[in-house]
Amino acid sequence: MADFEAYCAAPDGDVAVHICGVYDITNDIVTGVDTFFLLFAGALVFMMQAGFAMLCAGSVRAKNVKNIMLKNLLDACGGAIGFFTVGYGFAYGGSDRIGSTFIGDSYFGLRDFDSWIGFFFQFAFAATAATIVAGTVAERCKMAAYLCYSVFLTGFVYPVVVHSMWSSNGFLSAFNNESLFRDIGVIDFAGSGVVHMTGGVTALIAAIVLGPRKGRFYDEDGNPLETPVTFQPHSVALQILGTFILWVGWYGFNPGSALVIANAGSAQVASLCAVTTTMGAAAGCISAMFTDSILEGLSSGETSYDLTMAMNGALGGLVAVTAGCSVITPWAAILIGTVGGWAYIAMSKTLVALKIDDAVDAVPVHFANGMWGVLAVGLFAKPELMDLAGYNSANPGLFYSEGGFDGQLLLVQICSVCWVFGWVAFTMTPFFMLLNAAGMFRVDALEEEVGLDISHHRGSAYDLTGPKKEDVDELMEVRASKHGKVEVPKEVAQAAEDADA
Repeated sequence: MADFEAYCAAPDGDVAVHICGVYDITNDIVTGVDTFFLLFAGALVFMMQAGFAMLCAGSVRAKNVKNIMLKNLLDACGGAIGFFTVGYGFAYGGSDRIGSTFIGDSYFGLRDFDSWIGFFFQFAFAATAATIVAGTVAERCKMAAYLCYSVFLTGFVYPVVVHSMWSSNGFLSAFNNESLFRDIGVIDFAGSGVVHMTGGVTALIAAIVLGPRKGRFYDEDGNPLETPVTFQPHSVALQILGTFILWVGWYGFNPGSALVIANAGSAQVASLCAVTTTMGAAAGCISAMFTDSILEGLSSGETSYDLTMAMNGALGGLVAVTAGCSVITPWAAILIGTVGGWAYIAMSKTLVALKIDDAVDAVPVHFANGMWGVLAVGLFAKPELMDLAGYNSANPGLFYSEGGFDGQLLLVQICSVCWVFGWVAFTMTPFFMLLNAAGMFRVDALEEEVGLDISHHRGSAYDLTGPKKEDVDELMEVRASKHGKVEVPKEVAQAAEDADA
Protein backbone atom coordinates (compact mmCIF):
# COMPACT_ATOMS: atom_id res chain seq x y z
CA MET A 1 0.00 0.00 0.00
CA ALA A 2 2.85 2.40 0.80
CA ASP A 3 4.42 1.85 -2.66
CA PHE A 4 1.09 2.45 -4.37
CA GLU A 5 0.59 5.71 -2.48
CA ALA A 6 4.08 6.85 -3.52
CA TYR A 7 3.21 5.98 -7.13
CA CYS A 8 0.09 8.11 -6.89
CA ALA A 9 2.08 11.00 -5.46
CA ALA A 10 4.26 11.13 -8.61
CA PRO A 11 2.15 9.63 -11.41
CA ASP A 12 3.50 8.99 -14.87
CA GLY A 13 0.85 9.30 -17.54
CA ASP A 14 -2.93 9.51 -17.81
CA VAL A 15 -3.49 5.89 -16.76
CA ALA A 16 -1.72 6.44 -13.45
CA VAL A 17 -3.74 9.59 -12.82
CA HIS A 18 -6.96 7.70 -13.52
CA ILE A 19 -6.03 4.75 -11.28
CA CYS A 20 -4.95 6.98 -8.41
CA GLY A 21 -8.09 9.09 -8.75
CA VAL A 22 -10.22 5.96 -8.45
CA TYR A 23 -8.16 4.92 -5.42
CA ASP A 24 -8.77 8.25 -3.68
CA ILE A 25 -12.51 8.15 -4.41
CA THR A 26 -12.74 4.59 -3.10
CA ASN A 27 -10.96 5.58 0.10
CA ASP A 28 -13.35 8.50 0.55
CA ILE A 29 -16.36 6.22 0.09
CA VAL A 30 -15.01 3.68 2.60
CA THR A 31 -14.36 6.44 5.14
CA GLY A 32 -17.82 7.88 4.61
CA VAL A 33 -19.55 4.51 4.96
CA ASP A 34 -17.62 3.64 8.13
CA THR A 35 -18.30 7.07 9.61
CA PHE A 36 -22.01 6.82 8.88
CA PHE A 37 -22.07 3.33 10.38
CA LEU A 38 -20.63 4.61 13.67
CA LEU A 39 -22.88 7.68 13.61
CA PHE A 40 -25.97 5.51 13.17
CA ALA A 41 -24.84 2.94 15.75
CA GLY A 42 -23.96 5.70 18.24
CA ALA A 43 -27.37 7.29 17.76
CA LEU A 44 -29.02 3.93 18.50
CA VAL A 45 -26.92 3.56 21.65
CA PHE A 46 -27.81 7.09 22.72
CA MET A 47 -31.49 6.31 22.13
CA MET A 48 -31.12 3.73 24.89
CA GLN A 49 -31.25 6.73 27.24
CA ALA A 50 -34.92 7.07 26.25
CA GLY A 51 -35.39 3.37 26.90
CA PHE A 52 -33.88 3.62 30.38
CA ALA A 53 -36.01 6.71 31.07
CA MET A 54 -39.26 5.00 30.07
CA LEU A 55 -38.41 1.78 31.90
CA CYS A 56 -37.49 3.63 35.09
CA ALA A 57 -40.47 5.99 34.89
CA GLY A 58 -42.86 3.10 34.48
CA SER A 59 -41.29 1.12 37.31
CA VAL A 60 -41.48 3.78 40.02
CA ARG A 61 -44.55 5.18 41.74
CA ALA A 62 -46.39 8.07 40.09
CA LYS A 63 -45.17 10.52 42.73
CA ASN A 64 -41.54 10.15 41.56
CA VAL A 65 -41.82 10.13 37.75
CA LYS A 66 -40.51 13.66 37.13
CA ASN A 67 -37.54 13.02 39.36
CA ILE A 68 -36.38 9.82 37.69
CA MET A 69 -36.81 11.19 34.17
CA LEU A 70 -34.85 14.34 35.01
CA LYS A 71 -32.06 12.18 36.41
CA ASN A 72 -31.96 10.17 33.19
CA LEU A 73 -31.72 13.39 31.19
CA LEU A 74 -28.96 14.76 33.41
CA ASP A 75 -27.06 11.46 33.03
CA ALA A 76 -26.58 12.27 29.37
CA CYS A 77 -25.62 15.87 30.14
CA GLY A 78 -23.28 15.10 33.03
CA GLY A 79 -21.82 12.18 31.10
CA ALA A 80 -21.12 14.40 28.10
CA ILE A 81 -19.29 17.01 30.20
CA GLY A 82 -17.35 14.47 32.25
CA PHE A 83 -16.34 12.31 29.30
CA PHE A 84 -15.40 15.32 27.14
CA THR A 85 -13.25 17.09 29.70
CA VAL A 86 -11.25 14.18 31.12
CA GLY A 87 -13.01 10.85 30.56
CA TYR A 88 -12.04 10.22 26.96
CA GLY A 89 -8.45 11.21 27.69
CA PHE A 90 -8.24 8.79 30.61
CA ALA A 91 -9.80 6.06 28.45
CA TYR A 92 -7.86 6.37 25.19
CA GLY A 93 -5.14 8.97 25.69
CA GLY A 94 -1.61 7.81 24.88
CA SER A 95 -2.87 4.76 22.98
CA ASP A 96 -0.10 5.25 20.39
CA ARG A 97 2.58 4.39 22.94
CA ILE A 98 4.24 1.00 23.24
CA GLY A 99 3.73 -1.03 26.39
CA SER A 100 1.02 -1.11 29.05
CA THR A 101 -0.33 1.85 30.98
CA PHE A 102 -2.88 2.11 33.75
CA ILE A 103 -4.61 5.26 32.51
CA GLY A 104 -4.57 7.58 29.51
CA ASP A 105 -2.85 10.97 29.69
CA SER A 106 -3.84 12.97 26.59
CA TYR A 107 -6.84 14.14 24.52
CA PHE A 108 -8.31 16.00 27.52
CA GLY A 109 -11.03 18.28 26.21
CA LEU A 110 -10.32 16.57 22.86
CA ARG A 111 -7.17 18.66 22.40
CA ASP A 112 -4.97 17.51 19.48
CA PHE A 113 -7.70 15.06 18.54
CA ASP A 114 -9.89 14.93 15.43
CA SER A 115 -11.64 11.55 15.46
CA TRP A 116 -14.96 13.16 16.32
CA ILE A 117 -17.06 10.14 15.44
CA GLY A 118 -14.96 7.95 17.75
CA PHE A 119 -15.62 10.28 20.67
CA PHE A 120 -19.35 10.41 19.96
CA PHE A 121 -19.67 6.62 19.85
CA GLN A 122 -17.69 6.15 23.06
CA PHE A 123 -19.62 8.92 24.84
CA ALA A 124 -22.89 7.06 24.18
CA PHE A 125 -21.40 4.02 25.96
CA ALA A 126 -20.22 6.11 28.90
CA ALA A 127 -23.68 7.64 29.35
CA THR A 128 -25.16 4.14 29.37
CA ALA A 129 -22.87 3.06 32.23
CA ALA A 130 -24.01 6.04 34.32
CA THR A 131 -27.72 5.57 33.56
CA ILE A 132 -27.73 2.01 34.90
CA VAL A 133 -27.53 3.39 38.43
CA ALA A 134 -30.55 5.70 38.06
CA GLY A 135 -33.21 3.06 38.54
CA THR A 136 -31.55 1.38 41.50
CA VAL A 137 -31.49 4.52 43.67
CA ALA A 138 -34.84 5.83 42.44
CA GLU A 139 -37.35 7.46 44.81
CA ARG A 140 -34.85 8.39 47.55
CA CYS A 141 -31.63 9.85 46.10
CA LYS A 142 -30.84 13.57 46.17
CA MET A 143 -30.28 15.38 42.90
CA ALA A 144 -26.90 16.82 43.93
CA ALA A 145 -25.56 13.37 44.78
CA TYR A 146 -26.79 12.03 41.48
CA LEU A 147 -24.96 14.72 39.51
CA CYS A 148 -21.77 14.18 41.52
CA TYR A 149 -21.51 10.46 40.95
CA SER A 150 -22.61 10.70 37.30
CA VAL A 151 -19.71 13.01 36.50
CA PHE A 152 -17.27 11.03 38.67
CA LEU A 153 -18.25 7.72 37.09
CA THR A 154 -18.03 8.90 33.47
CA GLY A 155 -15.04 11.15 34.06
CA PHE A 156 -12.77 8.76 35.96
CA VAL A 157 -14.00 5.37 37.20
CA TYR A 158 -15.45 4.07 33.93
CA PRO A 159 -12.61 5.43 31.71
CA VAL A 160 -9.99 3.51 33.72
CA VAL A 161 -11.91 0.27 33.06
CA VAL A 162 -12.18 1.20 29.37
CA HIS A 163 -8.45 1.87 29.13
CA SER A 164 -7.54 -1.44 30.75
CA MET A 165 -9.54 -3.55 28.26
CA TRP A 166 -10.22 -1.55 25.10
CA SER A 167 -7.21 0.74 24.67
CA SER A 168 -4.34 -0.63 22.60
CA ASN A 169 -2.00 -0.29 25.60
CA GLY A 170 -4.38 -1.36 28.35
CA PHE A 171 -2.87 -3.91 30.71
CA LEU A 172 -5.68 -6.42 30.00
CA SER A 173 -6.30 -5.50 26.36
CA ALA A 174 -6.47 -8.20 23.71
CA PHE A 175 -4.83 -5.70 21.29
CA ASN A 176 -1.72 -5.09 23.41
CA ASN A 177 1.17 -7.50 22.78
CA GLU A 178 2.71 -6.48 26.11
CA SER A 179 -0.43 -6.88 28.20
CA LEU A 180 -0.49 -8.66 31.52
CA PHE A 181 -1.09 -12.04 29.87
CA ARG A 182 1.14 -11.38 26.80
CA ASP A 183 -0.35 -13.53 24.04
CA ILE A 184 -3.92 -13.40 25.29
CA GLY A 185 -6.15 -10.57 26.45
CA VAL A 186 -9.69 -10.05 27.67
CA ILE A 187 -12.46 -10.45 25.11
CA ASP A 188 -15.28 -8.06 25.97
CA PHE A 189 -16.41 -7.03 22.51
CA ALA A 190 -19.19 -4.58 23.39
CA GLY A 191 -18.97 -4.21 27.15
CA SER A 192 -20.68 -6.81 29.36
CA GLY A 193 -17.93 -6.08 31.85
CA VAL A 194 -16.66 -2.67 30.78
CA VAL A 195 -20.08 -1.00 30.62
CA HIS A 196 -22.72 -3.14 32.31
CA MET A 197 -20.77 -4.68 35.15
CA THR A 198 -19.19 -1.31 35.95
CA GLY A 199 -22.64 0.28 36.14
CA GLY A 200 -24.07 -2.71 37.99
CA VAL A 201 -21.41 -2.77 40.71
CA THR A 202 -21.82 1.00 41.16
CA ALA A 203 -25.57 0.50 41.52
CA LEU A 204 -25.08 -2.27 44.09
CA ILE A 205 -22.78 -0.15 46.25
CA ALA A 206 -25.11 2.85 45.99
CA ALA A 207 -28.10 0.74 47.05
CA ILE A 208 -26.26 -0.64 50.09
CA VAL A 209 -25.02 2.76 51.27
CA LEU A 210 -28.30 4.55 50.52
CA GLY A 211 -30.54 1.99 52.20
CA PRO A 212 -34.00 0.74 51.19
CA ARG A 213 -37.06 2.87 50.51
CA LYS A 214 -39.38 3.55 53.45
CA GLY A 215 -41.75 0.65 54.05
CA ARG A 216 -39.93 -1.78 51.75
CA PHE A 217 -38.36 -4.07 54.37
CA TYR A 218 -39.11 -2.33 57.69
CA ASP A 219 -42.18 -0.83 59.34
CA GLU A 220 -42.39 2.70 60.74
CA ASP A 221 -40.75 1.59 63.99
CA GLY A 222 -37.82 0.00 62.18
CA ASN A 223 -38.91 -3.60 62.75
CA PRO A 224 -38.33 -6.07 59.92
CA LEU A 225 -41.44 -7.03 57.97
CA GLU A 226 -42.26 -10.71 57.58
CA THR A 227 -42.83 -10.19 53.87
CA PRO A 228 -41.13 -7.33 51.99
CA VAL A 229 -43.56 -4.83 50.48
CA THR A 230 -43.56 -4.72 46.69
CA PHE A 231 -44.18 -1.24 45.32
CA GLN A 232 -46.20 -1.74 42.16
CA PRO A 233 -45.07 0.04 38.97
CA HIS A 234 -47.34 2.89 38.05
CA SER A 235 -47.24 2.22 34.27
CA VAL A 236 -46.59 -1.18 32.75
CA ALA A 237 -47.01 0.42 29.31
CA LEU A 238 -43.97 2.65 29.91
CA GLN A 239 -42.01 -0.35 31.17
CA ILE A 240 -42.58 -2.41 28.04
CA LEU A 241 -41.96 0.60 25.81
CA GLY A 242 -38.63 1.18 27.54
CA THR A 243 -37.70 -2.48 27.18
CA PHE A 244 -38.30 -2.50 23.44
CA ILE A 245 -36.40 0.77 22.96
CA LEU A 246 -33.46 -0.73 24.83
CA TRP A 247 -33.60 -3.88 22.71
CA VAL A 248 -33.51 -1.78 19.53
CA GLY A 249 -30.67 0.29 20.96
CA TRP A 250 -28.66 -2.88 21.49
CA TYR A 251 -28.42 -3.27 17.71
CA GLY A 252 -26.20 -0.19 17.84
CA PHE A 253 -24.45 -1.32 21.00
CA ASN A 254 -23.28 -4.74 19.78
CA PRO A 255 -23.02 -4.64 15.95
CA GLY A 256 -21.73 -1.06 16.19
CA SER A 257 -18.76 -2.25 18.23
CA ALA A 258 -17.32 -3.66 15.00
CA LEU A 259 -16.45 0.05 14.47
CA VAL A 260 -16.19 -0.33 10.68
CA ILE A 261 -18.39 -2.05 8.12
CA ALA A 262 -17.03 -1.19 4.66
CA ASN A 263 -15.32 -4.55 4.14
CA ALA A 264 -16.58 -8.12 3.99
CA GLY A 265 -15.01 -9.25 7.28
CA SER A 266 -16.34 -6.44 9.46
CA ALA A 267 -19.75 -6.63 7.79
CA GLN A 268 -19.93 -10.31 8.68
CA VAL A 269 -18.94 -9.56 12.28
CA ALA A 270 -21.65 -6.91 12.60
CA SER A 271 -24.22 -9.25 11.07
CA LEU A 272 -23.33 -12.06 13.47
CA CYS A 273 -23.62 -9.64 16.39
CA ALA A 274 -27.15 -8.74 15.33
CA VAL A 275 -28.17 -12.41 15.30
CA THR A 276 -26.55 -13.36 18.61
CA THR A 277 -28.02 -10.24 20.22
CA THR A 278 -31.49 -11.27 19.09
CA MET A 279 -31.19 -14.86 20.25
CA GLY A 280 -29.72 -13.90 23.63
CA ALA A 281 -32.59 -11.53 24.35
CA ALA A 282 -35.25 -14.01 23.28
CA ALA A 283 -33.75 -16.85 25.31
CA GLY A 284 -33.35 -14.66 28.42
CA CYS A 285 -36.96 -13.54 28.26
CA ILE A 286 -38.37 -17.05 27.93
CA SER A 287 -35.98 -18.50 30.51
CA ALA A 288 -36.74 -15.95 33.22
CA MET A 289 -40.51 -15.84 32.74
CA PHE A 290 -41.17 -19.58 32.56
CA THR A 291 -38.68 -20.43 35.31
CA ASP A 292 -40.44 -17.95 37.59
CA SER A 293 -43.82 -19.46 36.64
CA ILE A 294 -42.60 -22.98 37.37
CA LEU A 295 -41.17 -21.96 40.74
CA GLU A 296 -44.46 -20.27 41.63
CA GLY A 297 -46.41 -23.37 40.63
CA LEU A 298 -44.22 -25.61 42.75
CA SER A 299 -44.50 -23.39 45.83
CA SER A 300 -48.15 -22.32 45.69
CA GLY A 301 -49.90 -24.58 43.22
CA GLU A 302 -50.90 -21.52 41.17
CA THR A 303 -49.23 -20.45 37.95
CA SER A 304 -49.05 -16.94 36.51
CA TYR A 305 -46.83 -15.23 33.97
CA ASP A 306 -44.97 -12.16 35.22
CA LEU A 307 -44.33 -9.41 32.67
CA THR A 308 -41.54 -7.94 34.81
CA MET A 309 -39.70 -11.26 34.72
CA ALA A 310 -40.09 -11.40 30.94
CA MET A 311 -38.81 -7.86 30.41
CA ASN A 312 -35.85 -8.07 32.76
CA GLY A 313 -35.04 -11.55 31.50
CA ALA A 314 -34.76 -10.16 27.96
CA LEU A 315 -32.53 -7.34 29.18
CA GLY A 316 -30.44 -9.81 31.15
CA GLY A 317 -29.98 -11.93 28.04
CA LEU A 318 -28.92 -8.86 26.08
CA VAL A 319 -26.32 -7.94 28.70
CA ALA A 320 -25.03 -11.52 28.84
CA VAL A 321 -24.31 -11.84 25.09
CA THR A 322 -22.76 -8.37 24.80
CA ALA A 323 -19.22 -9.49 25.67
CA GLY A 324 -19.07 -12.36 23.23
CA CYS A 325 -21.58 -11.39 20.55
CA SER A 326 -18.86 -11.40 17.85
CA VAL A 327 -17.16 -14.68 18.83
CA ILE A 328 -20.05 -17.00 19.71
CA THR A 329 -22.49 -18.93 17.54
CA PRO A 330 -26.25 -18.28 17.64
CA TRP A 331 -26.74 -21.56 19.49
CA ALA A 332 -24.25 -20.47 22.13
CA ALA A 333 -26.11 -17.14 22.40
CA ILE A 334 -29.32 -19.06 23.20
CA LEU A 335 -27.53 -21.00 25.95
CA ILE A 336 -25.94 -17.84 27.35
CA GLY A 337 -29.27 -16.00 27.29
CA THR A 338 -31.02 -18.91 29.02
CA VAL A 339 -28.48 -18.94 31.85
CA GLY A 340 -28.76 -15.14 31.90
CA GLY A 341 -32.46 -15.44 32.76
CA TRP A 342 -31.61 -17.74 35.65
CA ALA A 343 -28.81 -15.43 36.81
CA TYR A 344 -31.29 -12.55 36.89
CA ILE A 345 -33.79 -14.49 39.04
CA ALA A 346 -31.10 -15.73 41.43
CA MET A 347 -29.57 -12.29 41.98
CA SER A 348 -32.97 -10.59 42.31
CA LYS A 349 -34.07 -13.00 45.05
CA THR A 350 -30.67 -12.69 46.75
CA LEU A 351 -30.99 -8.91 46.97
CA VAL A 352 -34.43 -9.22 48.57
CA ALA A 353 -33.12 -11.78 51.07
CA LEU A 354 -30.29 -9.39 51.98
CA LYS A 355 -32.75 -6.47 52.23
CA ILE A 356 -31.00 -4.52 49.49
CA ASP A 357 -33.56 -2.37 47.67
CA ASP A 358 -33.15 -2.08 43.90
CA ALA A 359 -36.16 -0.20 42.56
CA VAL A 360 -35.89 -1.53 38.99
CA ASP A 361 -33.71 -4.65 39.42
CA ALA A 362 -30.79 -3.01 37.61
CA VAL A 363 -28.22 -4.87 39.69
CA PRO A 364 -29.45 -8.37 38.71
CA VAL A 365 -29.76 -7.35 35.06
CA HIS A 366 -26.44 -5.54 34.66
CA PHE A 367 -24.12 -6.80 37.40
CA ALA A 368 -25.07 -10.47 37.47
CA ASN A 369 -25.40 -10.82 33.72
CA GLY A 370 -22.44 -8.57 32.98
CA MET A 371 -20.30 -10.92 35.05
CA TRP A 372 -21.84 -14.02 33.47
CA GLY A 373 -21.41 -12.57 29.97
CA VAL A 374 -17.67 -12.03 30.44
CA LEU A 375 -17.20 -15.54 31.87
CA ALA A 376 -19.29 -17.08 29.08
CA VAL A 377 -16.74 -15.91 26.49
CA GLY A 378 -14.17 -18.12 28.19
CA LEU A 379 -16.46 -21.08 27.52
CA PHE A 380 -18.04 -20.42 24.12
CA ALA A 381 -15.55 -18.33 22.08
CA LYS A 382 -15.12 -20.10 18.72
CA PRO A 383 -11.65 -19.93 17.06
CA GLU A 384 -12.87 -19.09 13.53
CA LEU A 385 -15.07 -16.29 14.84
CA MET A 386 -12.25 -14.97 17.05
CA ASP A 387 -10.05 -14.66 13.96
CA LEU A 388 -12.78 -12.86 12.07
CA ALA A 389 -13.29 -10.37 14.91
CA GLY A 390 -9.55 -9.65 15.16
CA TYR A 391 -8.72 -11.64 18.29
CA ASN A 392 -5.94 -14.18 18.82
CA SER A 393 -7.56 -17.62 18.44
CA ALA A 394 -4.66 -19.60 19.90
CA ASN A 395 -6.59 -19.88 23.17
CA PRO A 396 -10.30 -20.26 22.40
CA GLY A 397 -13.21 -20.92 24.72
CA LEU A 398 -13.01 -23.97 26.94
CA PHE A 399 -15.56 -25.90 24.90
CA TYR A 400 -13.59 -25.36 21.67
CA SER A 401 -10.09 -26.19 22.93
CA GLU A 402 -8.28 -29.01 21.14
CA GLY A 403 -6.05 -31.61 22.70
CA GLY A 404 -7.48 -31.25 26.18
CA PHE A 405 -9.10 -28.41 28.07
CA ASP A 406 -7.45 -25.05 27.47
CA GLY A 407 -8.68 -22.79 30.23
CA GLN A 408 -6.36 -19.83 29.64
CA LEU A 409 -9.00 -17.58 28.08
CA LEU A 410 -11.45 -18.44 30.87
CA LEU A 411 -8.77 -17.58 33.44
CA VAL A 412 -8.19 -14.19 31.81
CA GLN A 413 -11.93 -13.53 31.75
CA ILE A 414 -12.18 -14.40 35.46
CA CYS A 415 -9.33 -11.99 36.21
CA SER A 416 -11.12 -9.22 34.31
CA VAL A 417 -14.28 -9.76 36.36
CA CYS A 418 -12.26 -9.50 39.58
CA TRP A 419 -10.55 -6.37 38.27
CA VAL A 420 -13.78 -4.57 37.39
CA PHE A 421 -15.42 -5.45 40.70
CA GLY A 422 -12.34 -4.50 42.72
CA TRP A 423 -11.70 -1.19 40.95
CA VAL A 424 -15.30 0.00 41.07
CA ALA A 425 -15.75 -1.06 44.69
CA PHE A 426 -12.44 0.57 45.66
CA THR A 427 -13.39 3.94 44.13
CA MET A 428 -17.17 4.15 44.50
CA THR A 429 -17.57 2.82 48.07
CA PRO A 430 -15.71 5.69 49.78
CA PHE A 431 -17.28 8.15 47.32
CA PHE A 432 -20.83 7.16 48.27
CA MET A 433 -19.96 6.94 51.97
CA LEU A 434 -18.60 10.49 51.89
CA LEU A 435 -21.76 11.73 50.17
CA ASN A 436 -23.86 9.97 52.78
CA ALA A 437 -21.79 11.30 55.70
CA ALA A 438 -22.14 14.83 54.34
CA GLY A 439 -25.94 14.48 54.20
CA MET A 440 -25.91 14.86 50.41
CA PHE A 441 -27.10 11.38 49.43
CA ARG A 442 -30.60 10.64 50.74
CA VAL A 443 -33.65 12.90 50.76
CA ASP A 444 -35.53 13.78 53.95
CA ALA A 445 -38.02 11.14 55.18
CA LEU A 446 -41.00 13.47 54.76
CA GLU A 447 -39.92 14.43 51.22
CA GLU A 448 -39.64 10.74 50.35
CA GLU A 449 -43.12 10.07 51.72
CA VAL A 450 -44.71 12.96 49.83
CA GLY A 451 -42.83 12.12 46.65
CA LEU A 452 -39.87 13.76 44.97
CA ASP A 453 -41.96 15.32 42.21
CA ILE A 454 -43.80 17.59 44.63
CA SER A 455 -40.91 18.13 47.06
CA HIS A 456 -38.24 18.77 44.41
CA HIS A 457 -39.82 19.50 41.02
CA ARG A 458 -42.73 21.91 41.51
CA GLY A 459 -45.56 19.42 41.25
CA SER A 460 -46.71 16.03 40.06
CA ALA A 461 -45.85 14.59 36.66
CA TYR A 462 -49.55 14.00 35.99
CA ASP A 463 -52.39 16.48 36.16
CA LEU A 464 -55.07 14.55 38.06
CA THR A 465 -57.30 17.56 38.69
CA GLY A 466 -60.98 16.71 38.21
CA PRO A 467 -63.92 19.00 37.45
CA LYS A 468 -65.15 21.35 40.19
CA LYS A 469 -68.37 20.32 41.94
CA GLU A 470 -70.09 23.66 41.26
CA ASP A 471 -69.33 23.32 37.54
CA VAL A 472 -70.83 19.82 37.48
CA ASP A 473 -73.94 21.04 39.32
CA GLU A 474 -74.36 23.92 36.88
CA LEU A 475 -74.03 21.58 33.90
CA MET A 476 -76.70 19.27 35.31
CA GLU A 477 -79.05 22.18 35.90
CA VAL A 478 -78.67 23.31 32.28
CA ARG A 479 -79.37 19.81 31.02
CA ALA A 480 -82.36 19.43 33.38
CA SER A 481 -83.91 22.63 32.05
CA LYS A 482 -83.73 21.21 28.54
CA HIS A 483 -84.42 17.53 29.03
CA GLY A 484 -85.95 17.16 32.46
CA LYS A 485 -84.25 15.64 35.49
CA VAL A 486 -80.82 14.21 34.72
CA GLU A 487 -78.88 11.92 37.05
CA VAL A 488 -75.24 12.83 37.63
CA PRO A 489 -73.01 9.87 36.69
CA LYS A 490 -71.40 8.39 39.78
CA GLU A 491 -67.89 8.70 38.30
CA VAL A 492 -68.37 12.39 37.55
CA ALA A 493 -69.81 13.11 40.99
CA GLN A 494 -67.00 11.26 42.70
CA ALA A 495 -64.37 13.07 40.64
CA ALA A 496 -65.91 16.42 41.56
CA GLU A 497 -65.93 15.54 45.26
CA ASP A 498 -62.29 14.40 45.07
CA ALA A 499 -61.32 17.64 43.36
CA ASP A 500 -63.01 19.70 46.06
CA ALA A 501 -61.34 17.67 48.76
